[in-house]
Amino acid sequence: MSASSVASSAASSVARWRWLVGALVLALVVWQVGSESVVAGLRALDAGVVALGLGVTLVTTAACAWRWQLVARELGVAIELPTAVAACYRAQLLNTVLPGGVLGDVHRGLVHGRSTGETGRALRAVGWERFAGQVVQALLALVVLLLLPSPVRAALPWALAVVVMAVIGVVLLVRHTPERPTWWSRVARVVRDDITLALLVRRSWPGIVVASVVAVAGHLTTYVVAARAVGVSAPVTTLVPLAVVVLVVAAVPLNLAGWGPREGIAAWVFAAAGLGAGTGVATAVAYGAIVLVANLPGVVVLLRARGPERARVIHVEAGGRARA
Repeated sequence: MSASSVASSAASSVARWRWLVGALVLALVVWQVGSESVVAGLRALDAGVVALGLGVTLVTTAACAWRWQLVARELGVAIELPTAVAACYRAQLLNTVLPGGVLGDVHRGLVHGRSTGETGRALRAVGWERFAGQVVQALLALVVLLLLPSPVRAALPWALAVVVMAVIGVVLLVRHTPERPTWWSRVARVVRDDITLALLVRRSWPGIVVASVVAVAGHLTTYVVAARAVGVSAPVTTLVPLAVVVLVVAAVPLNLAGWGPREGIAAWVFAAAGLGAGTGVATAVAYGAIVLVANLPGVVVLLRARGPERARVIHVEAGGRARA
């Protein structure tokens, strides 16, 4: 068996376990709190909630597309903003209906790569764009949890320690490339160059941060809307820290199309805050349903892209700085 076959088989097994973990967590949550919470979350959607979700998702999708555009430009595979917005809608829809919660973004990178002839760079652009968003979300989460009371405040010192170690690791990786020609040295060099070219460029990183903040704010707004829709009357200062914790855990790619850990952590954190585990599950279900409906415009993009990709993509070398 070839090395590529072994790698493909291993990747398939990992992907299968990811969605199985999500399915198991979701089943355990429903078993513990009952199906009534799931039904309550679905029934909470009405025309007003859906319309608000569509509006907020439009803003967050545009922000994510802009972030992707900035990163892709620096890696030499620039993309027009309207094309990026359409691709993000398609990716978000696929993320909400396919296991793992990231396959839509993989597809986004592959389609962009076929359009530019630079599949490796295109996939890395998507990966770094997602990474930048997660970093900003984690930092905002720490700020929120430091400023507002929450059930996880006792764990903040550990979280800060993890962040500090991660930052030190990234700095060491950027500043040092092993001289020995091994696969790790090649990966380290690519990571270092990508971070330097795509994320730390003076003309791009402010926009990446702003786009990420807008996206996180949109997700938090949607979660608060979901909570209000299921009847949670707690103040926003109580709901935002809970939503932050749920969204951080939901970003971990161990889920069934986004479902599973999100509902599990929502049940725990809402119960710890005195709002009830069932209320947490209902809110998480309502949030998931809002996100799914709000990303239905992605169906139009999928239907239009059944043939050859029609999106007009610009391929530039970013001043000759980008490397394969």
